[in-house]
Amino acid sequence: MTQPTLATSLHALGPAVQTTTLRSLPLIARGKVRDLYAVGSDRMLMVASDRLSAFDVVMKAPVPGKGRLLTEMALFWFDLLKGVVTNHLSGDAPESVVAPDEVAQVQGRSMLVKRLTPLPCEAVVRGYVVGSGWKEYTKSGTVCGIAMPAGLQMTTPLAAPIFTPATKAAVGDHDENISFAQLESLLGAVRATEVRDTAIRIYTVAREYAATRGIVIADTKFEFGLDDAGTLTLMDEVLTPDSSRFWLADELAQGRIVALDKQPLRDWLASTGVTGGAEQAALDLPDEVILGVHERYARAHRQLCGSAAGTAA
Repeated sequence: MTQPTLATSLHALGPAVQTTTLRSLPLIARGKVRDLYAVGSDRMLMVASDRLSAFDVVMKAPVPGKGRLLTEMALFWFDLLKGVVTNHLSGDAPESVVAPDEVAQVQGRSMLVKRLTPLPCEAVVRGYVVGSGWKEYTKSGTVCGIAMPAGLQMTTPLAAPIFTPATKAAVGDHDENISFAQLESLLGAVRATEVRDTAIRIYTVAREYAATRGIVIADTKFEFGLDDAGTLTLMDEVLTPDSSRFWLADELAQGRIVALDKQPLRDWLASTGVTGGAEQAALDLPDEVILGVHERYARAHRQLCGSAAGTAA
């Protein structure tokens, strides 16, 4: 039997959605992945495209089905965590606010959410020392200025998760790790403490659930906003392969990191000499890299949420 080619495998996923073009709603902004549209003054339609970013720069090549995978995973987690933290979902169907001929653009890849005042930070929680934290640790023995035990490996779980906030970067800029004291200066001591404690609580609940599905959540980042009453509210996306490091638990038990997230893409880019900058925005990714991203994201969805998604019907 003839084996399918990479191009055939990608084609089977259906057409990629690089950009949405809704005429029935005013466009607020296009983020790295999501297109944001105003729905009156109090709601917003967030549509997840198939755009792919790495090192905070959007790639030229999209990943077919990626936006659906991200949306379904985020909705799964918002539901699982609804008893832990308030979220931004409005409870209304996204399809109800667009024109009939635009339903296909938003179906399965969008969330109709409450308009919030975003906090100017990302709430990062780490259960392992990897990524930028590992680079700092190998130089100074600290992670975001927090002194860490000697002798840690990337595969060593921390005794307790740590909170390492970062600034929220604009498209094309890099997020910057900041200290908790700097976060207090940004938000005030009371709010900063609430963000830290809430983020760690969410991570702990999610980590315990993921462990039952064979996934280790090595780290993740959350975004929060405030509603009109000042209630801290979880927003944007949550616990997807775009915002988290997901590792296979059985592989980690053998001392190996097998990632179902964006890290293999970052590693591939770094191997080609690309580590950030304007040149990355125009980069064409090979078919095998694009397909690899989809397969990893689909497996993470399947293991955590119980089924595959993001493929053509």
